[in-house]
Amino acid sequence: MGLALFDLDNTLIAGDSDHLWGDFLVAEGLVDGESRKATNEAYYRQYQEGHLNINEYLAFALAPMAGMTKPAVRTLQRRFMQQHVEHILLDAAFDLLQKHRSQGDTLIIVTATNTLVTRPIADRLGVDHLIGCEAEFKNGCYTGKPTGTPSFSEGKVTRIKQWCTEHKTSLEGAIFYSDSHNDLPLLRAVHQAVAVDPDATLRAEAKRCGWDVISLRN
Repeated sequence: MGLALFDLDNTLIAGDSDHLWGDFLVAEGLVDGESRKATNEAYYRQYQEGHLNINEYLAFALAPMAGMTKPAVRTLQRRFMQQHVEHILLDAAFDLLQKHRSQGDTLIIVTATNTLVTRPIADRLGVDHLIGCEAEFKNGCYTGKPTGTPSFSEGKVTRIKQWCTEHKTSLEGAIFYSDSHNDLPLLRAVHQAVAVDPDATLRAEAKRCGWDVISLRN
């Protein structure tokens, strides 16, 4: 029994929920269509290329939530799940999660996507523990600003270590599944790293390090 850690986007689901959320906000008419979509695409390319400024991106991603109450956000979350997430869920991901659950492991999703987007997805996958970028909430509304340490790149290591301290456990024997080279800091920090449908950079590093490479899409 140990910690089983999972990236979310393009690992447990066949798409990027953060990017899809941006498209969803455009479709809902909550943001300006053309400029928002172009900026969203630019940030996604930066993420893929490995030079995303996470603080700058979070300010952009969370700004549309400014002034929204929790019930208003929950309404959006339900529509987003129905329209964009249900069809990218993966049977093999459910099987993998169940395998670790049956082994008595503690399952944790560790994602750079904010928890307004990812909490409903984690619930749908049956994973109680979620570490993601957090949205500030004050005086009954979201402020449109991030708070805390972003769980991106090295920040994933920081956040999971904080979680371990809070839960009086450690990364000893932990396994981490991810598709992205942006997760190399955490992949290198765990006992067992697994590349899942990896990008080219991670695939090369996995081969060099002798890490397992699997697919959840076949």
